Amino acid sequence: MSARVLTVILNWRTADMTLRATEAALVAMQGIDGAITVVDNDSGDGSEAVLRRAVAQRGWDRVTILQAGRNGGFGAGNNAGIRAGLPGGAAPDYIYILNSDAFPAPDAIRLLLDHLETHPEVGFAGSYIHGLDGDPHTTCFRFPSIWSELEGAARTGPISRALRRHVVPMEIPAAGVMRVGWLAGCSLMMRRSVLDRIGLFDETFFLYFEETDLCLRAARAGWPTDYVRASDVAHIGSETTGMKRWKRTPRYWFDSRRHYFVKNHGRAYFAAATLAHLAGGAIWRLRCALARRPVGDPPHFLRDLLVHSLSPQRPFHPAKGAPSPSRSLP
Repeated sequence: MSARVLTVILNWRTADMTLRATEAALVAMQGIDGAITVVDNDSGDGSEAVLRRAVAQRGWDRVTILQAGRNGGFGAGNNAGIRAGLPGGAAPDYIYILNSDAFPAPDAIRLLLDHLETHPEVGFAGSYIHGLDGDPHTTCFRFPSIWSELEGAARTGPISRALRRHVVPMEIPAAGVMRVGWLAGCSLMMRRSVLDRIGLFDETFFLYFEETDLCLRAARAGWPTDYVRASDVAHIGSETTGMKRWKRTPRYWFDSRRHYFVKNHGRAYFAAATLAHLAGGAIWRLRCALARRPVGDPPHFLRDLLVHSLSPQRPFHPAKGAPSPSRSLP
């Protein structure tokens, strides 16, 4: 029996774009046993009706529309689709999650599937992501650490060279396959048997760090993640969250960062990572002041980071209109 793939696409107020992503996924799913589930993450703007009507009109019998019922964030929305499984209740062998602003090439899904089928020791596999203009998006990473917090905030040559093995973004290979720590969830295929062992996305994360956490749990269980350069996916990027237009870093980013470090490394490690980030940020701001150049971070970022790290941890409840599903790096 051929391997069965469930593709999950999460929608939040981007119905037209989600339909474009679904159409591209349908082409890429040709010849692959499985189905596509589009999850509406409680958009509240009529998206669900638009999606259902379009799917019916276009005769997409491999596509199911599912209402999540709440805006629980990226992980929770994808989990809803994963838990629903294939039509008829069958369990897929692989789960492929695709952003609603991402468009896989016709062979992109097949290449990820073939890689996992021929490398049974690998848990997850992800694609090469690029913008509509062809510019590459860095979506392959090492896991965050105290040293990476210092390096990433300082953005200074001597520090980056000294800490090169801790730099989170990894250089995109020209070809082949590269072992990574984690991949952005823009185009990511996961072995269902691994998810059965380690669990699905941690729904404490509203947005950001959820796939970092998932890949770390897989790696700790002995299931690494691979970056498959030949699997090609075009991506608009930050369409839902508006990350590139942030005037202030939202609380959910700080919440997710803290949860990731505390959950996986403990409170003392989180405190040290925050101090390292503050130190690196101070170095960067001194450089910018001396060079009379803009800092480039959202306003009050270091202050917000410090204040949040000292505040009591509490569950994040998204305000009406808070983004949730499609997110990507700047």
